[in-house]
Amino acid sequence: MEYLNDVIYGFSVASTSANLLWCFLGVFIGTLAGILPGVGALASISILLPLILKIPDPTTGIIFLTGIYYGTQYGGSITSILMNIPGEPSSAVTCIDGHQMTRKGKAGAALSITALSSFFAGTIATFIIIFLAKPLANIAYLFGPIEYTVLMLLGLVAAVSLNQGSTLKGIAMVLTGILLGMIGADVNSGIIRFTFGIKGLSDGISFGIIAMGIFGLGEIVYNYFHKELVKLIKTNLSLSLHLTKNDMKESIVPIIRGTAIGSILGFLPGGGTIISSFASYSVEKYFSKNPQQFGKGAIAGVAGPESANNAAAQTSLVPMLILGLPVTPVMSLCLAVLMIYGITPGPQIITQQPNLFWGLIASMYIGNFFLLILNLPLVGIWISILKIPRKILYSIVLLACVTGAYYLNNSWFDVLLLLPFAILGYIFRLLGCEPAPMAMGFVVGALFEEYLRRSLAISRGDWYIFLEKPISLTLILFFFIIFFSKMLHTYMQQKKQETK
Repeated sequence: MEYLNDVIYGFSVASTSANLLWCFLGVFIGTLAGILPGVGALASISILLPLILKIPDPTTGIIFLTGIYYGTQYGGSITSILMNIPGEPSSAVTCIDGHQMTRKGKAGAALSITALSSFFAGTIATFIIIFLAKPLANIAYLFGPIEYTVLMLLGLVAAVSLNQGSTLKGIAMVLTGILLGMIGADVNSGIIRFTFGIKGLSDGISFGIIAMGIFGLGEIVYNYFHKELVKLIKTNLSLSLHLTKNDMKESIVPIIRGTAIGSILGFLPGGGTIISSFASYSVEKYFSKNPQQFGKGAIAGVAGPESANNAAAQTSLVPMLILGLPVTPVMSLCLAVLMIYGITPGPQIITQQPNLFWGLIASMYIGNFFLLILNLPLVGIWISILKIPRKILYSIVLLACVTGAYYLNNSWFDVLLLLPFAILGYIFRLLGCEPAPMAMGFVVGALFEEYLRRSLAISRGDWYIFLEKPISLTLILFFFIIFFSKMLHTYMQQKKQETK
């Protein structure tokens, strides 16, 4: 009964005309920001920070800010599906099957399932926050550098399965991503490494540059030199706008699993939307009866990651609010905004600022509803982008990538970096290497290095520390279970093919 009263109070706060207006503006701006390559939640919120701080009511300001955040999670999927360019880092995995669905004339189905899965995940994540915020925040508090080291290792191992071909190629791509992530200043010592004397690389390489270069421009380069191998994208709108019964049947379980994965990992520092979407994809591919369909337009490869993506975007608010622990860069901005408003995050925020805590939770459900009614009617408009002649469309993509690359750090050096990564993306395509494992290695590798060094500093170089902690030991055992079950699964498939 107490929870019900809190929820009713939250909706009464979120349903005021001002909060509804700012919530709608937030998700709308977030969707547009997600569509533009390189302009994600972090950049959008940074630009609008002066506007956010001019809003007198901190509850309204945070509602607007978070609306932008989870709005970008959906917007980033649109360009991933239609043009193979992840508008957001967390949308990179959507490129794998989402763009293949577009090539098969099922762009509408991909966008529709994205909207529906995001709404479902957002709704469930909201209720999870309501009922499990305190218990799960306490569990997250039990995770230290040692536990996160093993968790990141699991993420790197799972990334190998994202490659559609050889496992060896998957390992190579993950290692490539890790090496790229190590370029720049060392986190602990500040020593510049692997820059070859190039000053522009001192701060490292932005994920946006890699995503736009390899996923976007690499695709354009390949299409230009291999026109005869590239099938034209179908744009039959009358057949594309609706989900079939089979589409829904294949999506329901992945949506539920993705929601669960995203909801859990969203609470953990280092989890967030990126790892959640990649983890969901790996899980769906592992449990699928037809894993060979992944990478060729499997709708489960879109539904699961998109659910995980949206769920994690919302549950990541809990550690920031209750523990004052920002698990993502965007949550760091949210924390900074709260501090500027004079609000100190912590367990006391629920009792001292009930209007902000419960109003924000209620606004997340309302915001997801806005996203649903805003984007489902626009599916036809997004698909109509595919009717643009290919030369014009590629020119638009090129302009968007160059603009986005420059805008990331207001640097022409970032624009120049697009060229080598476009060539690298072309080479990967020729070699049959998926860029998704590399993207995962780039993101998770830096976190793995940081937590590993912290752990060894705590243990004074003793590697047995990972076996002494119950949580890390459990995760290690879980790793071996996955590893050997994967080997057994591969062995059984080979035996089955030999008997045919």
